[in-house]
Amino acid sequence: MDLTLSPEYAEFRDHVAETLKTNAHLAPGPNDKGLKHPKRLAWQAFLIKEGLTARTIPTEYGGYGAEPDILKSRIIAEEFARSGLPRPLAGQGISMLVPTLLELGTPEQKAAYIERTLKGELIWCQGYSEPGAGSDLAALRTSAVEDGDDFVINGQKIWTSTARQADMIFCLVRTDPEAKKHHGITYILFPMDIPGIEVRPLVDMTGAANFNEVFFTDVRVPKSGVVFEVNKGWQVANATLTHERGMLGDPNATKARFVELVELMKSEIFNGERLIDNPVLRDRLMALQAEVYAMQANGLRIMTSRLKRESAGIAGLIVKLQGCELNHQIAGLAIDALGELGVLYEEGEHLRAGGSWQWRYMYDLGLIIGGGTAQIQKNIISERGLGMPREPKLVRG
Repeated sequence: MDLTLSPEYAEFRDHVAETLKTNAHLAPGPNDKGLKHPKRLAWQAFLIKEGLTARTIPTEYGGYGAEPDILKSRIIAEEFARSGLPRPLAGQGISMLVPTLLELGTPEQKAAYIERTLKGELIWCQGYSEPGAGSDLAALRTSAVEDGDDFVINGQKIWTSTARQADMIFCLVRTDPEAKKHHGITYILFPMDIPGIEVRPLVDMTGAANFNEVFFTDVRVPKSGVVFEVNKGWQVANATLTHERGMLGDPNATKARFVELVELMKSEIFNGERLIDNPVLRDRLMALQAEVYAMQANGLRIMTSRLKRESAGIAGLIVKLQGCELNHQIAGLAIDALGELGVLYEEGEHLRAGGSWQWRYMYDLGLIIGGGTAQIQKNIISERGLGMPREPKLVRG
């Protein structure tokens, strides 16, 4: 098998590498924080213009408008990892809602939200999980009662990332309490500044409030925010969940993180020896590298299926489980390699990478639970992917 790039793709790789190199000064730095920091938004606008993100999204919705090309997508991802520059903006709006709206949204919803979301001007949060309805999402109880042209929403969501910063929410509500559990659910979009919405931060084990509780009290939202159809939100929810699993297990993000780890182990010295020259640590690194390569190959398989409009099958089902656990293992090796310096966090003169490896290790452990626990992911793989019998339910009483 000849894996050499054709002249067309070799030229494209050179173009991408040169574009990133000559425009690196435009990229935001580690101190340019905030979801809407001007440098972050300017960098995103530049990457869209150059076709380095939102590449296949139509120009009418603010994308670059190119035809899908698996190799070019891979080349772009590899050059970002190689450059060490900040990757394009991602998150719940760009990575999860935009593809959902492209598939199921109305023309008005696409025109109103996609371009502004791609540019980072609209920040979204996801109103899915509730107390008592996390892994069993269809048990949600937040109600939406029709009142003229509006719904009146009452209830609670939990583990809502970016809720404090969000302009908008895509939310699952129960519009028919008499219907079966997976029916009577509606997927609706509305602003986060409507009266009756209260956000309370939840501090996680990183020490930061990365999640939130959101309370709705007589929140009046227009019916025009409904995506697809009233009482048929479970279909929309599953489309979004597919994109969420892809985001949490993004092989390109994992590759970039692995490259960071390699550079760390090349530069850090212990007892006069580079960390990467330690045979035990190097063996662990090579094992992780094999998993990263496998994850990237699986990503190509999924992309091919999407281009053919076919189901990716089990290839798509393993992404979230594999990606989140691999990210956690990469951070774990960094901490182990650094020894006592690896556990330092927040502030201190001996910090490495600003304590980010310890932060990632703790945060990634949470992601193994969030977005569907590893145990739930294994059930999905076994039942939907391998056709195994469903897990037996306990008999009440």
